[in-house]
Amino acid sequence: MADELTDEEWVVWDSFYAMRRRLDRALELRLQSDSGVSAPEYEILVGLGRSSDRRSRVRDIAEQIGWEKSRVSHQVTRMERRGLVRRTECASDARGTWVELTPDGRRAMLAATRGHTAAIKRYFADVLETDAEVVRAFSGRVLEAIGTDASPDAEA
Repeated sequence: MADELTDEEWVVWDSFYAMRRRLDRALELRLQSDSGVSAPEYEILVGLGRSSDRRSRVRDIAEQIGWEKSRVSHQVTRMERRGLVRRTECASDARGTWVELTPDGRRAMLAATRGHTAAIKRYFADVLETDAEVVRAFSGRVLEAIGTDASPDAEA
């Protein structure tokens, strides 16, 4: 059958999958221990921090990080309770609200970024050696193959 994997393809997949999961876990543990920020919180904080006015709409956050709007909304509610973000009215759309980075959220993002960057360097960049271009090209091909299949609006 054309859709079956060979034994070698399974070995490569298993190795890649284990690396990816452990890398994600190591990075998340580092975020938590260094700054008390979870990986989902960090994704939202960084997105807000990168926007020119430090704010964004829930739908734009969802699109940017590939989550459903309801998941982003629940995460923002938890972050709002911690004082990392706040919601404000959107003057141009009576139904919409802005999610804004608070000063505490900016401090948390900056503290988390230092440790996160160091962990990425240690666990990923330093071990790439001469394979950086291969990994970049491979990642691009995988993302191209996935296309919109993993968008928040894709059917499960």
